[in-house]
Amino acid sequence: MAGTTIIPTRMELTRLKKKLVTAVRGHKLLKDKRDELMRQFMDLVRENMELRRTVEEGIENANRNFVIARAGMSQAALSTALMTPKQEVSLEITGRNVMSVDVPVMTTKTRTDDPNDIYSYGFAFTSGDLDDAVRSLADVLPDMLRLAEVEKSCQLMADEIEKTRRRVNALEHVIIPETQENIRYITMKLDENERSSQVRLMKVKDMMLEEAHHYKEK
Repeated sequence: MAGTTIIPTRMELTRLKKKLVTAVRGHKLLKDKRDELMRQFMDLVRENMELRRTVEEGIENANRNFVIARAGMSQAALSTALMTPKQEVSLEITGRNVMSVDVPVMTTKTRTDDPNDIYSYGFAFTSGDLDDAVRSLADVLPDMLRLAEVEKSCQLMADEIEKTRRRVNALEHVIIPETQENIRYITMKLDENERSSQVRLMKVKDMMLEEAHHYKEK
């Protein structure tokens, strides 16, 4: 196989040896990268599970409070109370590099620093259950954003892990073995050519000695 595609020369042998050294070094670096990505990925997966449980509990609690508030208030009063938001939240998405993977980083900023500005209504004509519902949603918002950040990071890191795994496998099972096989083939051919050259030189030497001494074997 190698003999039909590889030219058995010393220059080609030197090139393949350098290629093998580079491939082995790259294989080790990619394996280290894959292992570190897996470690950080598993940490994010565990955090994702905890965040999802927290967010689901928070949303369930907020929904329950809204149902209770709606039972104690008219639909018109509830709609009027929530018609015009008082607080405003802006979201900024940046990124950070984790093992050559750009993962998102989400930060929020409110229009005002007053924590009571989440209530867009007066307290005279609303129930305390509505306050609890609004507070529940405000409390779960940071966890929701962090959950979105972690899930996207998991997705990106999973893609990078798969790419790195394919590269490691290609080096380990294809490129390195083929290069080693080609090196063995060229080494064998060069040794064979060297032995043939030595045999020819010995024959030439014998012929020259025979001619010099006018000697012929009988």
